[in-house]
Amino acid sequence: MINNIISILKRTNAIVTDDHFVYTSGKHGSVYINKDAIYPHTDESSTIGQLFAEKFKNMNIDIVAGPAIGGIILSQWTAHHLTKLENRNILGIYTEKTSEKNQVFTRGYDKLINKKNVLIVEDLTTTGGSVRKVIESVLNNGGKIISIGVMINRNPVLVNEKTIGYPFQSLGEISIIDYDKTDCPLCKKGVPININIGHGKKYLENNNPH
Repeated sequence: MINNIISILKRTNAIVTDDHFVYTSGKHGSVYINKDAIYPHTDESSTIGQLFAEKFKNMNIDIVAGPAIGGIILSQWTAHHLTKLENRNILGIYTEKTSEKNQVFTRGYDKLINKKNVLIVEDLTTTGGSVRKVIESVLNNGGKIISIGVMINRNPVLVNEKTIGYPFQSLGEISIIDYDKTDCPLCKKGVPININIGHGKKYLENNNPH
């Protein structure tokens, strides 16, 4: 069985094409990466953690951290496989989103970071915003960032080692063309917006309140 990240996404039906989606940014497009479709499949989630672990082994990492929600699962599986590969205990922790939309360590996890080598993992990056917030939390708690790993980088021009400021690697890259709603060719063709995946339902509620 092929276990690169693209094959895993396809196997779990996490890549959806030829439809009309609204993204988190509010922009529109015809391709959607439904990361939530992966996580019910524990074998595939474990394999993604293993892919991360292979990429970042032998870097003296003490802790793997990710932003809630998807980063919780990825940090756990990555730490699990790193622990097995290196035969030493590597912790998996996560940040949580605050009302101000920051990412902070709670539940005592902030006390685990100080003077530790940290790998940050994330599922998707488009702007790198969540990763930067986790970086800030790690630094605020005295941690040392060894590297950043993302499952899929949707915008390698905007999100990369230079723009993030730390070593940065992805398991795969998928460039998705998106459009402002005023320029969306799918809207102009009258293609219905998908309300089951993405942010289409909320978009339609806000734009068609009656």
